[in-house]
Amino acid sequence: MTDQDDQDRPVVHDRRRIDPRTGAVRAQADPNAVPGRAAQAAVAGVAKARSRETGKGAKSSDRGHKEPASAAARASAGAAAAKAEAEARAEAESAAAESAAKVKELEAAVAERTSDLQRLQAEYANYRKRVERDRQAVKDQAVAGVLNELLSVLDDIGRAREHDELTGGFKSVAEAVERVTAKFGLEKYGDAGEAFDPTVHEALIHNYSADVSEATASTILQPGYRVGDRILRPARVAVTEPEPEDPTGGKTND
Repeated sequence: MTDQDDQDRPVVHDRRRIDPRTGAVRAQADPNAVPGRAAQAAVAGVAKARSRETGKGAKSSDRGHKEPASAAARASAGAAAAKAEAEARAEAESAAAESAAKVKELEAAVAERTSDLQRLQAEYANYRKRVERDRQAVKDQAVAGVLNELLSVLDDIGRAREHDELTGGFKSVAEAVERVTAKFGLEKYGDAGEAFDPTVHEALIHNYSADVSEATASTILQPGYRVGDRILRPARVAVTEPEPEDPTGGKTND
C-alpha cells in the first residue's frame, strides 16, 4: 500500500466514552481539539516528502536534458571550428598559390632584365673592341703613311753605307732616323739566297741556273720593309730558278 492510498482512505474517529473491548471509561476528550489534526499533519508530511522527491527527479531530469544539450553544443562548436579551419587552410593555400604565381612572374621579369643586361654588356664589349680595333687601325695606317714617306730616305742611307760614305754628322743623323723608324716597328727584310716568296718578294729579273733547286731570290735589288704583318714595300729581287729538263733527254732528231 502506498502513501497515496493512505491519504485517500477515510479516517474514522471513535468518540465513545466506554471502550467496547475493556469496558473502561475513557478520559474526556478536549472539546477544543480539532478532530483529524494529527492525520492531516501526517498527510502533509508525506506530501512534502513526495514533493521533495519530485523536485529531485525534476532536477535529475533537467540535468539529463542539459547534458545532451551540452553535447550538441560541443558538436556544433567542433563543426564550426572545423569549418573555420578548413576556410583558413583554403585561404592560406590560395594565398600561397598567388604568392607562387607572383614569384614566378618576378623571376621571369628578372630573367628578362638579366638577359637584356647581358645583351647590352655584350654589345658594349663588342663596341669597345670595335672602337679599339678601328683606333689601332687608324694609328697603324697613320704610322705606316709616315714610314712609307721615309723609305726613300732609308734607301739613300743604305746606299751611302754600301759606298762607305756614311761618315761624320750624316752618320749620326742616319742612325737616329733608323732608330726612330725601328721604334715604330719598321723592319727591313730581304737577304740574297733566301727562297723566293711572291707574297713578300717582287721579281724584277728572272733567270735559270743549275746551282739552285728551287726559286731563289739570288740578288736583292731593293730591300723590303714591313711593320708587323703589314708589307709597306716588297723586296725587289732577281729570281733564279732551276734549269728546265730537256724532254728529249739531250738527243736531237735527224
